[in-house]
Amino acid sequence: MKLTFSLVFLHVLMISLWASAFPVIQIGLESFSPQHLAFVRLSIASLVLLVIAIATRMRLPDIKDIPLLLALGFLGFTVYHTALNIGEKTVSAGIASLLVSTTPIFSSLLAIFLFQEEFGKRKWIGSAVSFAGIALLTFSKENFVHSVNGILLILLAALAESIYIVCQKNLLKKYGFLSFVTYSIWGLQFLCLFFYLD
Repeated sequence: MKLTFSLVFLHVLMISLWASAFPVIQIGLESFSPQHLAFVRLSIASLVLLVIAIATRMRLPDIKDIPLLLALGFLGFTVYHTALNIGEKTVSAGIASLLVSTTPIFSSLLAIFLFQEEFGKRKWIGSAVSFAGIALLTFSKENFVHSVNGILLILLAALAESIYIVCQKNLLKKYGFLSFVTYSIWGLQFLCLFFYLD
């Protein structure tokens, strides 16, 4: 793949936004409960996607696909964001980012056991090196705060996100990335109104 300025810029932007999410969550938790913070984030995403859906005349999903879309959306958005937010009440942003970085490892294991996909040595070595690097950077910082419950909740978030990633394959091929994410978020926003706004 040829590296261009725009490609490098987009990669840097994506990594920066991902990395900034964890400290921003802790800032948000000073004013919102974990559930309400998740609801606010998903609401903003839903509104942006609504504008895009109208502009692109996005077609509606087939009725037969709605249950799976809702189930995957529940795991990939509701469980992920809520568990991560609750976990970050007692886990530092650095440790949270480290734990969430286990998502590709969970995804690989699920893909191997559920779909018999191959994952070569080089990919495993790359994953291990990346994880070790993040671990060294994170644990070199002093005065981080963490708890067993918080760690387990963030690992639950990573596992839920992994299931969402691995099981979306057929729907992703059918609808494309943007439509698939849109359907997942919209369905969960409607169903979770009662849970988040109690």
